[in-house]
Amino acid sequence: MVKSNVSSIDWLTVLIFALLVGFGWINIISSSMGNQIDSVFDLDQPYGKQALWIGLSVVLIVFILATEAKFYERFSGLIFVISMLSLVGLHIFGKTISGATSWYVFGPVSLQPSEFAKAATALALSMYVSDLQTNIKRWKDQLRSFIIICIPALLILTQPDAGSAMIYAAFIFPLYREGITGVYLLIGFGTIAIFILTLILGPQYMLIITLTIGLIIHVFNRHKKGVLKFILLSFVLISALSFSVDFVFYKMFKQHHRDRFNIVLGKEVDAKGIGYNTNQSEIAIGNGGWIGKGWTQGTQTKGNFVPEQHTDYIFSTVGEEWGFLGSFVVVGLFSILFLRIIYLAERQKKQFNRVYGYSVASIIFMHFFVNVGMVIGILPTVGIPLPFFSYGGSGLWGFTVLLFIFVKLDADRMNT
Repeated sequence: MVKSNVSSIDWLTVLIFALLVGFGWINIISSSMGNQIDSVFDLDQPYGKQALWIGLSVVLIVFILATEAKFYERFSGLIFVISMLSLVGLHIFGKTISGATSWYVFGPVSLQPSEFAKAATALALSMYVSDLQTNIKRWKDQLRSFIIICIPALLILTQPDAGSAMIYAAFIFPLYREGITGVYLLIGFGTIAIFILTLILGPQYMLIITLTIGLIIHVFNRHKKGVLKFILLSFVLISALSFSVDFVFYKMFKQHHRDRFNIVLGKEVDAKGIGYNTNQSEIAIGNGGWIGKGWTQGTQTKGNFVPEQHTDYIFSTVGEEWGFLGSFVVVGLFSILFLRIIYLAERQKKQFNRVYGYSVASIIFMHFFVNVGMVIGILPTVGIPLPFFSYGGSGLWGFTVLLFIFVKLDADRMNT
């Protein structure tokens, strides 16, 4: 049985994981080292700590793969409850770092439970959706699914950590795969588009544009039944959303959130203040050219011009020292990983495994898209790591657990 499971492991996924973790560590060394380096395993330095966390991740992987696959489904509810309690406990026992109470500190070790909550939520959602009594096309079952997703998101939002909470929007994709209407996706993307366009144009212009488009649709479809009602309802909803943008933006967003949005939208230029990180990151990536300046040779990187470069802004090190070619390789590896996980998810016999696989792909993709978009300046800075790449034990372990539970489920698919 053990030999069979080992031979059933998808080693391509394992290889991509190893390449991303290894290349990430190489870039952490460059972005966090001083003028000289005595040992890459120096535990007083970020790269030394990351090496230790990578080693412990291997132990974690062995443990995950050695555990019976049925355990993850059978105890998914309990795992979810324990994870949610760990998020609640932060308000009592957690430590505040950089304005967010997101960490438990045990001597020299800090753990961020929100990184593990993603895997717990994926397990709980997979269990609920795959239950024989659940019909995801029914609105009440959709509501319960959204409650499972919203519980950790809201708990994380209270820390406050809006970036990590936003990631839970990724769970809409596995639900869409299982049969919920595409209206949810349309509403989600439409709300984001209207919000951004209103910030750029203002609610009055949005009202004029919406009315114009509605009239055009009515002229070409005036003989179709229900078109006028649809146009009027859409006009009312879009107008209400547009005129609520100012309240949300100025009353609910914090000042640094507003500043980051305004910089990305070109409404403010603050290269030395709130936009400093993004500006320096863009300079670093631009310096890389086609083939980069070479490992440890990046001027922006060596000069420490990009704050938090070994964590959230690690992709700027790739851009500067490995150039377009290195960046293309990293993007390519992530793309292959997404596609591979989706392929594996589609070949699963059990719905539980498939939902979990799509959850894994969606979460990793969301992290990748937002992080890279933030680093290259097309998205506001929200402070989330690049999976398997950024410095940090909790992030690495959280993504390792998330991915290798699915690797184990896939390896055991022939026994289910």
